[in-house]
Amino acid sequence: MAQVLVIGGGGREQALAWKLAQSSQVDKVYVAPGNAGSSGSIENADIGWLDVDRLLKFAQDKKIDLTVIGQEAAYEAGVVDAFQATGLSVFGPTKAAGQIETSKVLSKDLMAEQDIPTAAYKTFTDSGEAVAYAKSRPLPVVIKADGLAEGKGVTVCFETGQIEAAIDKIMVQKAFGDSGNQVVVEDFLNGQEVSVHALCDGRQSAIFPASQDHKQINDGDQGPNTGGMGAFAPVPWVTPQHLETIKDRIVQPALRGLDAKGSKFSGVLYPGLMIDGDDINVVEFNARFGDPEAEVYMRLLDGDLYQILADCAYGRLDPASVGWQPGYAVDVALASGGYPGSYAKGLPITGIDEAEKQPDIVVFHAGTAIKDGQLVTAGGRVLNVTATGATLEEALDKAYAAVKLIHFEGMHYRTDIGRRST
Repeated sequence: MAQVLVIGGGGREQALAWKLAQSSQVDKVYVAPGNAGSSGSIENADIGWLDVDRLLKFAQDKKIDLTVIGQEAAYEAGVVDAFQATGLSVFGPTKAAGQIETSKVLSKDLMAEQDIPTAAYKTFTDSGEAVAYAKSRPLPVVIKADGLAEGKGVTVCFETGQIEAAIDKIMVQKAFGDSGNQVVVEDFLNGQEVSVHALCDGRQSAIFPASQDHKQINDGDQGPNTGGMGAFAPVPWVTPQHLETIKDRIVQPALRGLDAKGSKFSGVLYPGLMIDGDDINVVEFNARFGDPEAEVYMRLLDGDLYQILADCAYGRLDPASVGWQPGYAVDVALASGGYPGSYAKGLPITGIDEAEKQPDIVVFHAGTAIKDGQLVTAGGRVLNVTATGATLEEALDKAYAAVKLIHFEGMHYRTDIGRRST
């Protein structure tokens, strides 16, 4: 029976651990560092995702059969490289391959080399040159920090003053540290934004159904960007032809391009896309499961996640082994008041047990902890309420009914997840 380690501490990692624990081949799932949602055969290991040496020692001591990278900062820190160097099996990209996410500059240049459709762009190391170029482009224009910024390093500028403020924040104030050493300035793409994930073993890929995230904090896509306030899958209007195009023109060329650079990609390749009719463009590449997309995908996946991820790690993925249950899954994120800005922690949470007694509801913990025996808030996004249904509307109705049973002070959530597709 396999011992599995999932690296990360949010709702995405809890969803992966939940699905991995269902495998008949798995005995124990450890989550490092995890959160208060771990129980039963899922156990936390109090190790941060950047602590490569302790993670490696833990995996060796526990004889871990497969490590799954959830948190993107872990592969950027070199966890995959360190594990592979000692012969440990790990699902996730090496630091070099992961640059398709961690460097917007490298990613855009790779797309240009491989003729992957994306917005016109230029990259800059000088803030003044970046401002001048951005002002020369038609509005709106998009400003992106080069490196990781927890989903908050992108600004869509609808007026000239926003351009200067966005570039100053990234490059001068260094709001995202060294991630702001370079910026990408690109043209705005019209259409609807869609997430598509692909499991990859370096050569082959298995394309997931399309999902749609809701980034802004408030209803109607208003307010600042967050890590994601909810998601649903599949997206009803994304056709099999769309998915075929995404695989042939986007995912496979990216794998070939990385392989040609000596950075074979194994893990989840997750292009964020803008679709306008038959016109499909890449907004950005990610190199791990999305959050909250992972939560809905794990509710729909029909297959042994442990076997599938192990096959990817060993370079023997069978795309036919990745199947999907009929119907829809949705996720509504419950956030702390004030998120994505400053927010209180340690606030008592009630109602999860009642919510999970409702049909087809699973609540994945994200920013939670146990304090003096009480479940409390410990992050910006606190819980992910997921539901399944035969129709998107049915799944949404179930999710929002369950949300109403949960309470913590200042709890905030969007009331319009999935509504533009119902």
